[in-house]
Amino acid sequence: MSDIVGIDLGTTNSLIGIMESGFPILLADENGERLTPSVVHFPEAGEPMIGRAALRARALAPSTTIYSIKRLMGTRRDEIKKLNVDYEIAAGKKGLARVRVRDREFSPEELSALILRKLKAQAERALGRAVDRAVITVPAYFNDTQRKATKRAGELAGFNVERIVNEPTAAALAYGLDRSKTKLRVGVYDLGGGTFDISILELDEGLFEVLATNGNTQLGGDDIDNAIIEYVLARFGVPIGAGDVARLREVVIDAKHRLSVEENATIRLPFVGGRNLEIPLSRAELEKIAQPIIEKTRWHCARALADARLTAEELDEVILVGGATKMPLVRRFVREFFAREPNISQNPEEIVAVGATIQAGILAGALRDVLLLDVTPLSLGIETFGGLMNIIIPRNSTIPIKAGEMFTTAVNNQRAMSIKVLQGEREMAQDNWLLGQLAIEFEPAPKGVPRVGVQFEIDANGILHVLARDTKTGAERKLEMTSAIDVSEEAVERMLADSLEHAFDDMSERAWVEAKVKTDEMVAAIEAALPVAGNEISDEEHALIAQAVREVLEAASSQNLARLQRANSALDHATQNLADLVLRKAMMGKPEVQETNH
Repeated sequence: MSDIVGIDLGTTNSLIGIMESGFPILLADENGERLTPSVVHFPEAGEPMIGRAALRARALAPSTTIYSIKRLMGTRRDEIKKLNVDYEIAAGKKGLARVRVRDREFSPEELSALILRKLKAQAERALGRAVDRAVITVPAYFNDTQRKATKRAGELAGFNVERIVNEPTAAALAYGLDRSKTKLRVGVYDLGGGTFDISILELDEGLFEVLATNGNTQLGGDDIDNAIIEYVLARFGVPIGAGDVARLREVVIDAKHRLSVEENATIRLPFVGGRNLEIPLSRAELEKIAQPIIEKTRWHCARALADARLTAEELDEVILVGGATKMPLVRRFVREFFAREPNISQNPEEIVAVGATIQAGILAGALRDVLLLDVTPLSLGIETFGGLMNIIIPRNSTIPIKAGEMFTTAVNNQRAMSIKVLQGEREMAQDNWLLGQLAIEFEPAPKGVPRVGVQFEIDANGILHVLARDTKTGAERKLEMTSAIDVSEEAVERMLADSLEHAFDDMSERAWVEAKVKTDEMVAAIEAALPVAGNEISDEEHALIAQAVREVLEAASSQNLARLQRANSALDHATQNLADLVLRKAMMGKPEVQETNH
């Protein structure tokens, strides 16, 4: 079997590794560097520069040097609120973000493929043989479109992408391998250059199960860099050009790194707007700038613990992932929130790549005693009659997973069923995200007769496949997820908070819709049943039913849930004899519809 490499395709840096003699080995480039900057530079002539050489060019040619491209993967141009990059971002087909360099446009997948291609060449040089199979990591909160974009980037680079793995899960895999005989509950706090994830996992005798995950795909160390730049420019007080901002970014990042081990640093940049920029920055000042950004992770941590039904004290370990977690401020925040010292025994910048390499080893057969179970972070379902959200796969379900339900029609002689695929935690369909939709046609029939099976499958890469099948004819339709890009990243962060904030109102609205649907069904059934019953229903009983129908219709227009539920119950009670009569006639054979004077 051919080699499978593990790749951490990061916002700031990327790494590649392979299992050798049962150990994960990260492969270095020709200069002995394992970390490859995720940067691409396009010179005026010649091939693009990738990695450290491109990083050096960023300060000299900012508009043609592309970095933090991961934050654009599978993202629409209008979703990007404030990225603070020096290159031009345009809107391409279907509004997807593209990067414009000179007179050309590139998709984020194409640019990421250049980085992956360099890693591929790096691995082949180190191993002395071809490498064409890979496991690639993504943030846990990457949606379907972002995952597909990552897989596409790998394919453009010449890889057969065997698996897409969540970054926190990969980190826990690396951490837990040598302790796979011990049952542990682990929190993984992953703050990278462009994304944040928090995952709660249980490790037990080689089984890694994700109990809960949460996060924000637009929050990371880049935001701290941008905040420092704004602070420095405000102190400097002189407007500067884009080229100088790019130069400033380099010295700001260097100062931020130094302040993780030193108490004071000075940001120096000569010849800026006719002056020399020299701004002292203490660790205390840096932490004041970064505090609001780090504080944004608090809610996600609390929600992940709540979803896992655990308290912070019940965790055995908390591990740190991502370069931003080297900051003393971040480590102090984690210590205070989780009430324990974070485990820093692993290099936070390399641990995801190590986990990806281990997963690659599992798939290649080099490791056999570890099983990785991931979860889906949000519920998936379809819209049903009355505009309700019908969940098919609940959030935090272990993947890969396959689930389905049978649905029928609500209208006589309906010829087709429109299936709207939704993602979210709200009770009403309109409050969740529409991922896509399809329509399946069938023969006209009375309502309730057609049967359409709807199956959801989330594969090991976290990608959703939807199948709808007419059980009578066997005709089926499959969903192409072309509209998944319409889900904004900002909405990802708000969804769970909104579900909590509106929980009471949502449940009340759902109860009202369900009661109203029941009313409509009962009234329609009574209108159909009375001609069947004919003169076998007494005038007194007929009047009682008519009165109950009037009361339920009045209640249905009152928006008073308790009143409607009482009216439904009264109508149900008033029509018990009618229902029994129609049932007996049906069991005796198809009845003739009789005329009635009522």
